[in-house]
Amino acid sequence: MLQRFSFRQLLVIAFLLIAALLGAASLRALFTLEELTLQSRDGASRSLELSRWAQSLSERSVSLERTSRQSVVLDDRVLRARFADEAREAITLLASLTAEGMPRRSEQQWRTHLQTVDGLLTGPPNTALDRERQLAQVFRELEIVNSAIAVQVQQTIQQRNKSLETRLEDSRRHLAQQVTWAIALAVAMALAFGIWFTVPLRRLEHAIVGLGENRLDQVIAIRGPADLALVGQRLNWLRLRLVELDADKSRFLRHISHELKTPLASLREGVSLLEDGVAGELNQDQREIAQILRHNTGVLQAQIEDLLRFNTAAFEARQLHRKTTDLLELVESQVDAQRLQWRARDLSVTIVGKRLLVEVDPEKIGTVVANLLSNAIRYSPLKGLIRLELSSLPGLVRIDIHDQGIGVAAADRERIFEPFYRGERQPADLVRGSGIGLSIVHEYMAAHGGHIELLPDQPGAHFRIEFPHVFKS
Repeated sequence: MLQRFSFRQLLVIAFLLIAALLGAASLRALFTLEELTLQSRDGASRSLELSRWAQSLSERSVSLERTSRQSVVLDDRVLRARFADEAREAITLLASLTAEGMPRRSEQQWRTHLQTVDGLLTGPPNTALDRERQLAQVFRELEIVNSAIAVQVQQTIQQRNKSLETRLEDSRRHLAQQVTWAIALAVAMALAFGIWFTVPLRRLEHAIVGLGENRLDQVIAIRGPADLALVGQRLNWLRLRLVELDADKSRFLRHISHELKTPLASLREGVSLLEDGVAGELNQDQREIAQILRHNTGVLQAQIEDLLRFNTAAFEARQLHRKTTDLLELVESQVDAQRLQWRARDLSVTIVGKRLLVEVDPEKIGTVVANLLSNAIRYSPLKGLIRLELSSLPGLVRIDIHDQGIGVAAADRERIFEPFYRGERQPADLVRGSGIGLSIVHEYMAAHGGHIELLPDQPGAHFRIEFPHVFKS
């Protein structure tokens, strides 16, 4: 399903998903803050209203005391009616306070005192003073009840404030957790999308590196967004074209080499006949010309054979036959195979390392070591030292070859592994090399997934080959 989308579309979708997540978290935080603000505002308003009701109830009790005592002394019905109105207002305040959490016991006490006052408002005139004194006592008791109600209201307000603070703290903590989880999820989504997007890109990179290293037998198939899959198809088409071109090159080299060898053999045979005097005795000048012809035909034949050998090596580099091989034993066998060559120059060859069992193509790795050793022998001075070092790193094999020769010129370092390239520093006492030994080493190392490099070292040259491998115990 996702393969229908392009890389750009998937990238936009990923950004939109992350933005939606963070936006939802931001909106949730905004709504939560708005809710907390409303709760705080409502709590403050209700606290003020409770305080106002308690204050009004205290003031109403003072007014009731004044009205009731005047009514008893003056025996005035108007004052009694006013008392009744104020009593109803006091009852309403009590009901409101009780609804907001005031204990019903306080309301009952207030009502009881109010009923007592109402009972003392009427009676014989000769009892007015006595009833007035009783009213004063009742209202003093009622004042105590008002004080208790005021304390209870303050406690209620404090409890509500504390409860509001607890809710605010819980909401803040939940909000912080939500924001933290949203950020963590957004980061996780970003990492997941990043990894998911980079997988096809790494495959593309691996495919391009494979093409550069001439690993043309590996089919390129990129799974992922539509545009990257299309690039993978184009790269696979390019791989097939390179395979065809490589096959055409190999056929051309074989054909042209064969076509050159046949007339070259006839030419060498003709020169030999001339030198043997079959067509008549040669004078000194003619014999020198025949010798020049024989030498150059030999050089040409050697170059054609080198061309065929390099073409064969490039073809065989793609056909590895891996076996469990003792690398130390392999190096020792190659050193022993060239014993006559390095002893002829009175050289000392040392091998440093321990036994390593690796899965490689022993024939090709042997050719690699043989070519590098031959190269070191060729350029080493008489009585010089050649040192081969075997070492291992996690998942990696390394072989270093040191010599004490003339080294490689700075101008040749970039091209030293090119086929048929010969550097400017050549031994004066030996035949000039063909320039394919190091290029064959490069081909075989690339086939094993490794590489060869020339390290800066004085005196002489220092070549290092490395290739990945899981070691055998």
